[in-house]
Amino acid sequence: MYKKIALVLEIAAVFIGTLVGAGLASGQEIKQFFTFYGYKSFIGIILCCFIYIIIGSIIIKLSIKHNLGSYNEFIALICPNILGKFMNICTSIFLVSSASIILAGSGALIHQYFGIPKIVGVLLMAVVAILTLFRNTKGLIEVNSFIVPSLLIVVTTVFILTILFNKNMFNFTYIKKIPYYKQSWLYSSLIYSGYNLLSGCGVLVPLSKEIKNKRILTTGTAVGAVGLTILCIMINLLLLLNVPYIFKYEIPLLYIVNRFGNIIQIMLLCIIWLEMFSTEVSDVYSLSKTLSSAFKIPYKKAVLLIISIALPVSQIGFVNLITVLYPCYGVVGFIFVILCVVFVAKRKAIDN
Repeated sequence: MYKKIALVLEIAAVFIGTLVGAGLASGQEIKQFFTFYGYKSFIGIILCCFIYIIIGSIIIKLSIKHNLGSYNEFIALICPNILGKFMNICTSIFLVSSASIILAGSGALIHQYFGIPKIVGVLLMAVVAILTLFRNTKGLIEVNSFIVPSLLIVVTTVFILTILFNKNMFNFTYIKKIPYYKQSWLYSSLIYSGYNLLSGCGVLVPLSKEIKNKRILTTGTAVGAVGLTILCIMINLLLLLNVPYIFKYEIPLLYIVNRFGNIIQIMLLCIIWLEMFSTEVSDVYSLSKTLSSAFKIPYKKAVLLIISIALPVSQIGFVNLITVLYPCYGVVGFIFVILCVVFVAKRKAIDN
């Protein structure tokens, strides 16, 4: 019983760790996709939670039923035509690019706050990621089992401190009056959930093949979705209460924690780096499993190949890579969600 609960929590941690990344941990992602839409953004965050649970369950059930081992096999199943092949190529390109973005981000973060040359931060991330990935699925679970609770503790601490210092601001009347800058919150939420689920698919499919327990996997994903939603709500509320000042900063949460002293600030910086690391491991793991499945490349060689490609690409720069790739990937992810729903609906119609 305890082992099953522990496994559910580990899967939840992997799900959260895969989807969070440095963008969410820094507040930048939440600001772009939700905070701009004012109090209605909370509806969008809750909608994302339901989408994560529904589509995550579909991914797990289909993966176990058809014995799938990687995201390319899953996409080929739900869309066995030229669109599916296009999505597979887009996903592979994005995962390599995402791994490159995170290497670049690690270099930029360490350089900005410690004055160390960027290449040191890049190589540090690459070496630690390789050592972790060589432990295969066990390494993926171990990393997220440590990083995700740490993230939750730090964000919850900042949230509680903010409540204590701003008690008069924590009421619906005040929050409703906070100005919003965009109106299409529904579209933004759908794009955000699709973007995350396509990344999550790369981890959920190989996990399904190794664990092969539908109930534990779906429960773990649901717990992860709820945990991620609570995390997003806390960050979004923190950002909303600091509008418009947060719009001036690349790391909005860092602005918020400045008032709480250096210790909290350093803790947040560590969490942002760790979340970069968590996403790096998840992205390379997903793509390595795909290369092993599709081209019979040994898993460890696939890891080294992907890192060796990501290293030179990372030199393009953190901001340059994000600006071009993320919006495009969000649209591809939204199409992925639609294809999952259509595939299941067709199968049910045939069965009936």
